[in-house]
Amino acid sequence: MLQAHSFLWNYLWVAPNLLFLSLAVVLWKKGLRREFPAFLAFAILSSLGDLAVFVADVTPSVGALDFWRIDWINLLIESLLKFLVIGEVFSRVFNPYSSVSKVGRFMISGLGAMLTLSAALLAGFSRGDSPVPLIAGAHLLEQTVFIIESGLIVFLFLFAAYFRMNWDRQSFGILLGLGISACEHLAAWALVANAGLSSQGRTFVDFMDMATFHVCVLIWSYYLLVPGKVSNRRPAAPPEHSLEVWNRELERLLQQ
Repeated sequence: MLQAHSFLWNYLWVAPNLLFLSLAVVLWKKGLRREFPAFLAFAILSSLGDLAVFVADVTPSVGALDFWRIDWINLLIESLLKFLVIGEVFSRVFNPYSSVSKVGRFMISGLGAMLTLSAALLAGFSRGDSPVPLIAGAHLLEQTVFIIESGLIVFLFLFAAYFRMNWDRQSFGILLGLGISACEHLAAWALVANAGLSSQGRTFVDFMDMATFHVCVLIWSYYLLVPGKVSNRRPAAPPEHSLEVWNRELERLLQQ
């Protein structure tokens, strides 16, 4: 059962991406494309990209190098979209502070894109865990992206907690899924790098990665499609920290 190209392997590769693509269709029909354009693009392009990689994997006519080229393209697009999604969530959470929201979204999205492209360039010239540069570069790029992604997510959670910002249900669910995926993949890479796993052990890690992604898609579906309970309590007022001051100063700077 826990073998590459078994029924469970194929299911965990294909089913979550089909479910993710279906979620994108439902969100589009519900008119949420204006609220979450980056997440909708991420859902569509990443699911189609992963399915393309799966087709390349099971097609005998596709060689190993061509497979890894397809995987490289998919990984690069998916990584760039993730940072756009994180920037989108930041903008929604800090929406009451328009200048902080705009600048924060630009910095997260722009900086994330620059770091991803830099990581891709370094991965192309670095020696990694495989004698084949294309494979080693893909692994290095993926690890780098997950480190940056998890750091940004932790920063956003701590930043919002410090200022006691009120999370909307959808934004929290999106960031929760991304955070779980990033943490699991980093733990998996640490295990692969330090435990000296056999080929069967590495296959088990791949199962863990795919199963975690399946769970994340279910989390996104739950938070985006299932309405939350209506609370009669008033939202807590934000503390009188310096965020309002930051917002005023940013407005002043942007108007100059």
